[in-house]
Amino acid sequence: MAVPPSATPMAHITVRALQKQFQGSIIYDGFDLDIPRGRFVSVFGPNGCGKSTLINIIAGLIPPENGEILFGGKTLAATKIGYVFQNYREALFPWLTSFANIEYPLKLMGIAASKRRTRVEALIARLGVQLDLARYPYELSGGQQQLVSIMRALIVDPEVLFLDEPFSALDYEMTLFMREQLQRLFMDTGTTMVLVSHDLEEAVYLADHVLLLTRRPARIAAYVDIPIERPRHAETMSDSRFVELKRHCLDVFQREVRLG
Repeated sequence: MAVPPSATPMAHITVRALQKQFQGSIIYDGFDLDIPRGRFVSVFGPNGCGKSTLINIIAGLIPPENGEILFGGKTLAATKIGYVFQNYREALFPWLTSFANIEYPLKLMGIAASKRRTRVEALIARLGVQLDLARYPYELSGGQQQLVSIMRALIVDPEVLFLDEPFSALDYEMTLFMREQLQRLFMDTGTTMVLVSHDLEEAVYLADHVLLLTRRPARIAAYVDIPIERPRHAETMSDSRFVELKRHCLDVFQREVRLG
């Protein structure tokens, strides 16, 4: 079930010799990773191992000390990415309507208002979103706000979408709803997605591959293939294949925790 990074087909994101430390603590030291194109990868590991740090470095939000990161052979500057933050309340502009929040990246790109509206309306229709986007973020539920955040990230047609624990602040009912929304978005767009999750069930349920990290300095403990067909449903979580894959990931995780 474990797939070594060097064997990953059609790499979209290539990380080589990554080095990063915080306040003298080494997070990554010579770290290599390949993420395949058009696939959904979940990142999971012990608390504080550097899961969010990894995607923040790849997305260009924090600099590494050393290493090379390429997107299909291109630099980050030549690649369109989207990022969905954990704290959706701080990520959205409260003085803008939901519609204006979604179109904001297009405005920054200098796209005319009429074309921005056309693209937002096309995205809404494509995703089948039933949401009053004339409302302000504070008038929406947490799940609706996070859906607006995801749509804002998708409006630029990113090659890669990063999600940093996007559902951790939601209640369980809304989390289940948002998992289904994200799965639909992935199936519809085929965008390469990288999710950091603290919930192993969620990590396995959503992913094509689960990247399991060790404690610091983080290495790849396992890169587990999740060969379960989509769409996945609540019943999937009781499927024997799902249960076995989750158990395998849990065994790897617990081994790494004990080693720490």
